[in-house]
Amino acid sequence: MTLFDDTTAHNSDSSTAVATEAEPTAAELTSTEQSLTEHNQAPAATAGSTTGSTAASADEAPHATAASEDKPANEDFASALENFTTETEEAVGEDRVIKGTVLKLTATHVVVDVGAKSEGMLPLSEVLDHEGKPKVKPGDEIEVMREKGHTEEGYINLSHQKAARIHAWDEVEKAHNEKRPVKAVVIERTKGGLTVDILGVRAFLPGSQVDLRPIRNLEGMKGQTLEVTVIKLNKKRGNIVVSRKELLEGEQTEKRSKTLEHLEEGSVLTGVVKNLTEYGAFVDLGGLDGLLHITDMSWGRLTHPRDLVNVGDQIQVKVLKYDKDKQRVSLGFKQLTPDPWLDAEHRYPVGAHVSGRVISVTDYGAFVELEQGIEGLVHVSEMTWSKRMKHPSKLVNVDDQVECVVLNVNPTERRISLGMRQLATNPWDALHDKYPVGMTVEGRVRNLTDFGAFIEIEDGIDGLVHVSNLSWTKRVKHPSEVLKKGDRVKAIVLAIEPDKRRLSLGVKQLQPDVWETFFETHHTGDVIHGKVLRVAAFGAFVEIAEGVEGLCHKSEAVDGNGQPLHLEPGVEHDFKIIKMSAEEKKVGLSIRAVGEEASRSEVEAYKQPVSSTSSTIGELISWKRASNEGN
Repeated sequence: MTLFDDTTAHNSDSSTAVATEAEPTAAELTSTEQSLTEHNQAPAATAGSTTGSTAASADEAPHATAASEDKPANEDFASALENFTTETEEAVGEDRVIKGTVLKLTATHVVVDVGAKSEGMLPLSEVLDHEGKPKVKPGDEIEVMREKGHTEEGYINLSHQKAARIHAWDEVEKAHNEKRPVKAVVIERTKGGLTVDILGVRAFLPGSQVDLRPIRNLEGMKGQTLEVTVIKLNKKRGNIVVSRKELLEGEQTEKRSKTLEHLEEGSVLTGVVKNLTEYGAFVDLGGLDGLLHITDMSWGRLTHPRDLVNVGDQIQVKVLKYDKDKQRVSLGFKQLTPDPWLDAEHRYPVGAHVSGRVISVTDYGAFVELEQGIEGLVHVSEMTWSKRMKHPSKLVNVDDQVECVVLNVNPTERRISLGMRQLATNPWDALHDKYPVGMTVEGRVRNLTDFGAFIEIEDGIDGLVHVSNLSWTKRVKHPSEVLKKGDRVKAIVLAIEPDKRRLSLGVKQLQPDVWETFFETHHTGDVIHGKVLRVAAFGAFVEIAEGVEGLCHKSEAVDGNGQPLHLEPGVEHDFKIIKMSAEEKKVGLSIRAVGEEASRSEVEAYKQPVSSTSSTIGELISWKRASNEGN
């Protein structure tokens, strides 16, 4: 007779592969104990007593007694002992947990001494760990249960898993009743969660119960040992459901209570970086998360929180704000150190030479980090004395170490202006000595504008030839009429302004000054011949020499009779110079004055004595009339 009824021996569930054993009833236990007591007393009974688990019938007893009497006493005792041993093996082994000693391990089985007539064997797979290595070795004690039948070699069939399950189920059930956590090893990822091993029994850990927040990569937890609590147990079906979240929530609640006892604005706490976002980091203060915003991480510039901290880092933070109602905590890290801008004006005086690392390059300049939290801007105009640099990246790159000069400090606006060109000699300071006024220089036309041409006479030094200084004789409206980009030209230095970085050049000054010559050879009152070039509302511009123009105002463009003359471009006339200005290079012309001069000549001629050969008054009048008609 066995300890457990065969009809309630084992149930297994395919998803968890956990086998269970039905508990024996009180009646079965009483019957079993009575049978074992009778069985153990059999060897001391008389020859007529039975050796089986039940007494023989009254009809069979005489025959058994007679047979016994025909055999020697020693043979009867040996036979009875053998029968007792066999029956004891069957009664004690099946469905009971017994302890045995490992004798040896074969390629497929483990041989175990269970104290019976023959050894037992159990599959090697039942004692392999998660890495496929045997958990036992010869000489180790192992718990087993007997299976029905024998192997072909005569070994008793044993099972270690069944024995382990019974022991494990007892422990799991005890932990469940006591609400005590147990350790579980993650075996594999399964649909909806994880399969874990608890003392040799498989259980299900739902994905929602793995952590306080959903974990995306459950596959990565394989092989980990977790502490869980049993939340559901069905021994009959062999189902066990566990939760890790329950334990974590309990721990979190306990930690939160302790944290809240010390939490107040201004307090300094230690926390663990839990998560990173683009705008900051969430820090676990102990059951309560606080936000460390990126602007409160460093006095300097951060592109991302990971530049300062990583997940799992333990850091000290200062509580900046705490909302008890919403359980929100704002944290600061930079507030643990003094603001470096407070004494920046003293540490970085104007004119000081400093060094730093380029952390950013923009179209308008480069930002240089002098120390953590202190940045200065080198404007593109302060990088080099040359005006030709189009972008700061042509001179510096991110992470370059550069030397600078402090130009200005504004702690209120947290700004420092830096310069790089100040470390080099200013070529404009020596320009007066190198290119004195009046010196002839040569350069390349670098750029043309509406008002003139820029000529590069050396690297970083450009001079401007104004459009008015391109020609003495030609009225130039745009420099492209005379020059083109890339031409090499000669010019005269006219003026230098180092503070404004201006250099004035002239091209026409290399040519003879026609105006100077004109003023030397002509005077007011001279009558000259000229050609009308262009007409304006106030008069006409007349070419009176090559490259020299004069203006005949419309009030002076009248004939001898005072009648206005209509002047057109290309018409030629005699003009009298009525005004001259060498400084302004201006000449005033008049046609009226020419007629008046002719009239005075006629009068003077009339006043002269009349000779015998002289004309009569009538002839003079006729000549005058003919002269006027000719004009």
